[in-house]
Amino acid sequence: MRATHNRVLFPYLLGILFLVTCPAGGQEVLTPSPIVSTVNFNWQVVVNNSDYVPNDSRTFNSYNEPSINVNQLVVFRARSKGGSGGEPAHGIFTVNMAMGSSSLMTIFDRKRPVPKPNDLDTTFTEPPSFPRIDMFTDTIASRGNHQPVLSYTLTGVLSESRAGTTGIYTNPMGTLITGASNLGATPGFGYFAVPGTNGIKFDVFPGAPSVTDGNTIVFKGNYSMPGPSNGETISKTGAYFRILTAPTETAGGTSGVTMIADTDTLIPGTKTKFGSVSPPSAAEGWAVFSGFDNEDHPTAGGIYMAPLQGRNLRLRSVARIGGPVPGEKKGTVFNKLGEGVSFDGRFVAFWGAWGDETKTLILQCPQEGNKVRNEYCQEQHKSGFETKVSVNQGIFVYDTVAEQTTVVAKSPTSFADFVYWKFSGYVPGMGMGESEDSSEPARWRSGTFVAVSGLADGDLNDITFHIAYKARAGQVVDGAYANPVDGIYLYAGPGNLATATVVTTGMDGTLIDPDAVGIDEGTGASMPLPITKLGIERDGFRGRSLVINVAMGSEDAGWAGIYMTEVPDGMMKE
Repeated sequence: MRATHNRVLFPYLLGILFLVTCPAGGQEVLTPSPIVSTVNFNWQVVVNNSDYVPNDSRTFNSYNEPSINVNQLVVFRARSKGGSGGEPAHGIFTVNMAMGSSSLMTIFDRKRPVPKPNDLDTTFTEPPSFPRIDMFTDTIASRGNHQPVLSYTLTGVLSESRAGTTGIYTNPMGTLITGASNLGATPGFGYFAVPGTNGIKFDVFPGAPSVTDGNTIVFKGNYSMPGPSNGETISKTGAYFRILTAPTETAGGTSGVTMIADTDTLIPGTKTKFGSVSPPSAAEGWAVFSGFDNEDHPTAGGIYMAPLQGRNLRLRSVARIGGPVPGEKKGTVFNKLGEGVSFDGRFVAFWGAWGDETKTLILQCPQEGNKVRNEYCQEQHKSGFETKVSVNQGIFVYDTVAEQTTVVAKSPTSFADFVYWKFSGYVPGMGMGESEDSSEPARWRSGTFVAVSGLADGDLNDITFHIAYKARAGQVVDGAYANPVDGIYLYAGPGNLATATVVTTGMDGTLIDPDAVGIDEGTGASMPLPITKLGIERDGFRGRSLVINVAMGSEDAGWAGIYMTEVPDGMMKE
């Protein structure tokens, strides 16, 4: 097991501080006062560039945001470099940090056959999104892409058909099984079909599926319905769950998929149907998701929670478009809410924006990463991609029991921005293993990053929670942030507890990983690498354990890994 590494954080001042309590839509609203905080974090290496991919001669090279459960089982998506002109190793892996980093294991990779149904000996091509894990069990869930897994011949048809190119894979009984698949229109596999459609299959499962209660996967699915004209199709989407009951060839039993909400569902309190829904988060028998009438310019919708039992599920509102913004003057309402919602069974962490004031960003195509996709970006956006972001935005936590909303941080008073942009998706000619969001065309996408834990103090039955979130400091000059500083910050609430800086770009990377050392090209001397990238996702904070991915230096001449710390005693409520 690697040695841990202590880091002392210097005081980080977020501003002049006060506590305000005011009503908002019948809910009690707590507006916390950030304070100066000096905190010790004790870092452990989960995996880094010195670790070999299991059963491979290559070491890891890059990592997506990890997930963790309360038992400190970490699950993550990672890859190696190609080597000898071949495709890189690419898969889903786990490390049990309660046992030490030597417990590195493969859940699936390109060498692994897709679980049954699979009569073509098909192996995985890639996991196209980050994996997630149940809060209290070791059950994980991940998307997987591959070539067709089934060959069949329809009655009266002489030619062979092949199907099954993507699915959701999970291990509720220990063995990896197929939890959802686009085999719903294939004879014998109707339990994979879109519910209520008489055998229509899902096309893709965008985003990252969630998992709860040890055996329930919760996911977003897209599908196509026949249109009114011959040959016409109508695109649909929704949020769904499936309870898995047996590790058999029938992929967890024959129980079908249940709908939570789809684009035929009325938005609560309106006569308008959802136009989009986000990939849900799930915990303790409940799911939380975002849904809007129009994803880009919403006028109705919000964040909703639903029980994962029965049918015709009643949606409960957490926050809504047109709803009051906590801590702002009367009449100020949300006009945007985020899709990346974190949920631990009681607390919901989310992003929201309000007001008409915006700032213009001109996004430049990436220089690192997949060459084919970067070239495609340059072709599409030679002068950059112009977009507008809200000046007034913030991070919030809603307590589903106490029915109170806490303001965690806002711009422009605390930070400049909470929204991050990435050019991702599939471009023809690009290797599938290098394609994140490969089921969708390449484009600019935005996201916000939060992770909440009500169990950091060991008790989910009280109002105390902790939240980690990603935020940016800096000023926009000519459409770009000048010398921005990105960071992950930890807040304890509700009320006047503490906010601490966990890690920021520009910091000495050896404060997290002693191996983050490079060579000065001029002198040949070794030197600490600065932190250049960092990430956190919705299931990255469980109990007191927080996991992040960090890159130091450049992609070609740097260091990277996944790291775990625990909420220090100085952040705990007495």
